[in-house]
Amino acid sequence: MDTTKQSLVLAAASNNAEWCAAMSRTHGSVGGFGPQAWASPTRTPRYYPDAVTLVPGADATALAARIDIAPGASVKDSFADLDLTGAGFQVLFEAQWIHRPAIAPATAPELAWDVVTGPDALRAWAHAWDDGDGSADLFRPELLDDPATFVLAGRSAHGRVVAGATASRSGQVVGISNVFALDDGPDTAWPVVLEAVHSLFPLLPVVGYEHGEALTAAVRHGFEPIGPLRVWLCA
Repeated sequence: MDTTKQSLVLAAASNNAEWCAAMSRTHGSVGGFGPQAWASPTRTPRYYPDAVTLVPGADATALAARIDIAPGASVKDSFADLDLTGAGFQVLFEAQWIHRPAIAPATAPELAWDVVTGPDALRAWAHAWDDGDGSADLFRPELLDDPATFVLAGRSAHGRVVAGATASRSGQVVGISNVFALDDGPDTAWPVVLEAVHSLFPLLPVVGYEHGEALTAAVRHGFEPIGPLRVWLCA
């Protein structure tokens, strides 16, 4: 990995750890940042890891000691270089960190957008994101108090939330996660999300991670894969 990509992956991992920490705080899980990883000693919300590595070559034994190792625990191995099998983990999935320069989207969005600002609007956004899967309560009103978090809503002509994402700002980058669109998938979501991010943070590059078809869609919208990651799950 060249120096530029390595620095981008470091920035993406740090940004993602900050986002996971923010989400966890809204559920009462208070983790801590160390030199090698962010980790929470108590279980984090559904879909969110109990630890995120911040540098390559993190000490797997020390990392495991900072979390509650039990079925359901997970670790985001930001550099795909850990072996957690000895602690009872197995690889849940592999993905790629992605990066997009701080430029306007090539495709104009078909949807209007706004930043969600109140509990009722967040509830409507969460139900659209969830699309009947039973996890809408993951997003709690306290999240709106976090100054680095921006919940982005793409709306139909009638004002209904039909697409969106979450954006997490850090010093060097803006991290994007939870990208969704109810009707046409990521090719509808990305133009409106990128338009919103470019309007809010015109000088900051965009990072995140994706895998499978979602990664292919991100590449279509100007992202470049910059490095692998793994998510480990304790069985």
